[in-house]
Amino acid sequence: MRPAGRNREKRHPMTRSPKRAGAAAIAAAVGLLGLAGPAAAQTKTLKIQSSFPATSTAHDAGKMFADRVDKLTGGALKIELHPGGTFVPPFEVLDGANKKVIDGAVSIDYYWVGKNKAATLFSNTPAGIVGMDHFDFLGWMQEGGGDALYDELWKEMKVSIKAFPLYAPSPQALGWFRKPIESLAQFKGIKCRQTGISAEIYAKMGMAVVNMPGGEIAPAAERGAIDCAEWVGGVEDVRLGLHLIWKNHYTPGMHESGSIANVFFNKEIFDALTPQQKEVIKSAATETFVKWGVWIQKLNAEAIDEMQTKHGVKILPTPAEINVEFMKTWDEIAKAESEKNPFFKKVYESQKAYAAKVVPAKRFMFPPYTLGADHYFPPKK
Repeated sequence: MRPAGRNREKRHPMTRSPKRAGAAAIAAAVGLLGLAGPAAAQTKTLKIQSSFPATSTAHDAGKMFADRVDKLTGGALKIELHPGGTFVPPFEVLDGANKKVIDGAVSIDYYWVGKNKAATLFSNTPAGIVGMDHFDFLGWMQEGGGDALYDELWKEMKVSIKAFPLYAPSPQALGWFRKPIESLAQFKGIKCRQTGISAEIYAKMGMAVVNMPGGEIAPAAERGAIDCAEWVGGVEDVRLGLHLIWKNHYTPGMHESGSIANVFFNKEIFDALTPQQKEVIKSAATETFVKWGVWIQKLNAEAIDEMQTKHGVKILPTPAEINVEFMKTWDEIAKAESEKNPFFKKVYESQKAYAAKVVPAKRFMFPPYTLGADHYFPPKK
């Protein structure tokens, strides 16, 4: 009982002590991340697999993404990342996520051209769709209707998926060759590791293409089973050890001049997350796109120097006719595919319309990269 004669202090409902106000603010913030109530003591874990070896920078992009999701949610949502082959083969992560063998994956869409060739358009390959670089492509996704078409892609392929651009593994080198390549004619009959739509294009140009995951390239090269291989270039190729096997490295290539890789989830699993957790995944993916992009620039520069100064690798310019022929061949394939695949045509026309605005404008506004580079760092003969 209260002592007689004293009234209980009346406090306005909006007036609280600093300690209580602070606790309420923390509780509200925790609630925003989906941690309040009975679920506060629980952690939601999504098991995803990449299509790449654990030593690859592509897998590192997945780790960066997982770290950001963990920190942004205060540990309430965790991404448990596994390297290629842990649960399903590297090229089968899409089906694995669709069937909920895994919750999601880090991969790249041109692996799914067997299901629908339009998939390659969402990895901005080949030839950096009608000249678009990474940020042009993101502009199309966010400002040109690409996001909505991306959701349509999965319906066209009859899989339950939600995906987000995660990192840009490009521009990529033409590749490694056992013998020097000086002309398009030398492509004829050469046995080379290629994947996705690029394999179809190079095959039409005369290559004998072989499809294999990244982890199998070096052993195949050592056995003499292939005469050349495309992987990425720079640090990725050093990590695979390709510089220790072959010494002729040609760059640039047009097969992945502006490619975009992604992180995706089974759509039912993604839809079951809280609205805030979904936003965290989107934000973490965008942050990874930038963070990984600046990180890889330095690693690539160091790797290129190491290849040349320590291992005697010859980094050679790709004969111009090879890249020009590549674009011409892609144009033929894209035209033929548009005539028989309505969804491919719909996406491609959307991309061409957006690129027609931004690509010429960027050419007008941006000085050639070589202008400054050649002035301050003249190329060595």
